[in-house]
Amino acid sequence: MPKVKANNITMNYDQQGTGEPLILIPYLAADHACYAFQVAEYAKHLTCISLDLRGTGETDKLEGVYSTELLADDVAAFMQAAGIRKAHISGLSLGAAIGMWLAAKHPDKVRSLSLHSAWPKTDHFLRTVIEGFQVMAKGLDSVPEMVILGIFPWCFTPELYVIAHDVAAQLGRIAAPTQLTFGRTDQLTSTRFADQLKGSISSSELLIFEGCAHAPIYEKVEEFNQKTLQFLKRHTGAGTTTHAGGA
Repeated sequence: MPKVKANNITMNYDQQGTGEPLILIPYLAADHACYAFQVAEYAKHLTCISLDLRGTGETDKLEGVYSTELLADDVAAFMQAAGIRKAHISGLSLGAAIGMWLAAKHPDKVRSLSLHSAWPKTDHFLRTVIEGFQVMAKGLDSVPEMVILGIFPWCFTPELYVIAHDVAAQLGRIAAPTQLTFGRTDQLTSTRFADQLKGSISSSELLIFEGCAHAPIYEKVEEFNQKTLQFLKRHTGAGTTTHAGGA
């Protein structure tokens, strides 16, 4: 697995496919492998670069407070270190929260933005659920045990340290064409956030996946891949970009 030094940490990633670069940002407690069902299809058309975020997988695990903004800065630094001038950016849940910060702070690095199960600002309901995760984590022996018992029932939901996530004031700075997707029955990052995101991100389009909740990447694999890839393909071919590996 290749690694690069970025933002004072060593970041691990996987790269597959050819074409314009697509950076896939993981969700809660996940590493680069979480998008395996998507990479299998996306890599036929794009160079898929799947990351291990700070504190996960084989990327450095530093002490201190993590924020969605900090993790976005990590991704920007990764792109710089890997020679990726501009890329398509995609993320689910925590990955989507990071993607919004990246597109707002580093718009020149984002060719298109795919936000799946995103939320602009942690509201009271989401805060309460995450605080419950934190209480559970303190009483269990391991993060995987907490994920299985506390998070799987909510369908693979967000990271423990994103309780303070608030990118609402930055949404107007996002200039990249953006796809917003939600699962119809998602209770956490539900469609209650759709109108604010759609109204605040100027070049955005909204897609609802019926019959699934927070993780359509696993519940509706074929439909998710087909419809998200359609969006990505509409926004390719807008110029040449260098991608990791020196190509």
